[in-house]
Amino acid sequence: MNNTIIIGSGPAGLTAAVTCAENGVDVVVIDEYMIAGGRLLGQLYEEPNGSWWNGIKESTTLYEKAINLGVKFHFNTAVNNIEQSNGLWVVYTEKDTFYTSNLLLATGAAESPVPVPGWTLPGVMSVGAAQVMTNVQRVKPGERGVIIGVNVLSAVIAMELQLAGVEIACLTLPKRNRITMKAGDPRKVLDSLLHVSHMAPSPFVRYGSKLMKNDFMKKLGVNFYPKKGVKMWDIPIQLRKAVTKIYGEDEVEGVTLATINADGEVVSGSEEHIPVDFVCIAGGLYPLAELAAVAGCPFYLVEELGGYVPLHNERMETPLEGLYVAGNITGIEGAKVAAAQGTTAGLSMAHRSGIKGLDNTINDSIKMTEQTRNSAPIQFHPEIEVGRKKILQQWEAYQSTKRESICY
Repeated sequence: MNNTIIIGSGPAGLTAAVTCAENGVDVVVIDEYMIAGGRLLGQLYEEPNGSWWNGIKESTTLYEKAINLGVKFHFNTAVNNIEQSNGLWVVYTEKDTFYTSNLLLATGAAESPVPVPGWTLPGVMSVGAAQVMTNVQRVKPGERGVIIGVNVLSAVIAMELQLAGVEIACLTLPKRNRITMKAGDPRKVLDSLLHVSHMAPSPFVRYGSKLMKNDFMKKLGVNFYPKKGVKMWDIPIQLRKAVTKIYGEDEVEGVTLATINADGEVVSGSEEHIPVDFVCIAGGLYPLAELAAVAGCPFYLVEELGGYVPLHNERMETPLEGLYVAGNITGIEGAKVAAAQGTTAGLSMAHRSGIKGLDNTINDSIKMTEQTRNSAPIQFHPEIEVGRKKILQQWEAYQSTKRESICY
């Protein structure tokens, strides 16, 4: 039996593994992918201070550190089920069954699909798939493409594709319907982009974003948004155009782009054809929390965190004894926040394993996570602090109800 098992070897899982091992706890990490790193592997971007964040380098450093500390990794291993039995967590995989008293779920996030007519053609992919192809596998997804969906994730990956010599014709919206309501609403999209406008290389864009602090100015901004878009990293960001169809015979040959009004409605007769050889669809991310559901962990829908998240506290504990969560399973944030949460989870599990004197260190780690969150250059959800407060309030309410039931 191992003291600790971690499912997921992304930034949260790797830092948790290193932290546990540094405190003398035996650790096994299970991941369905072939190598460690998770979403770190696809990340490459310039930070505000001019330095570069290289996800592959970061993951390699963490992985090698974990190996040197004696952490055991099981790659290409999918987890089928987890359950609690006789005070232990039982983890079932295709290859073996593992038992542990401390189990961390660091399963990360998944991309939300957005259906667009023609999206089954070869050459259509999620924006995350294009990121992995380019940054990890060193294969261009194509020579010239369009990204459907304007959000923080698609903007960052568009820059990464451009760095790899891939031409991005534009970032544009999907045609508005019941599924793409927010993603196809120019006002909603503009509001989300204002939170990353400080990263724009154009002084004009940065200055203009500062003027849009109230609803009136935002409305004007959408109504008078340039029909040719505003360039960010020399890529046109189209908020007044939407893709109505992806076309091609046996593969992607182009997209049909139409002008839309400020409410996201297509202007009849405005359609034009844009030739491209690949299309990326960016529907955003949601917490990948199925295993927590299988375990019986309580869930809450917190839109500010990206969807349904398992109930947890700042020590990354869930209400289920010995079950912990960290990283994007707790809410969509950047890799640095996920890593900070992993450190906290690792310390909490080490403490539960009997390692003494960690209380102050855990408190310091919680504060460091908060500092990392506050200084993050990119916020995938603008009201992340509101979401964090909501989940902590739910935790307190759950614990209060639990205490009352014990009393009765």
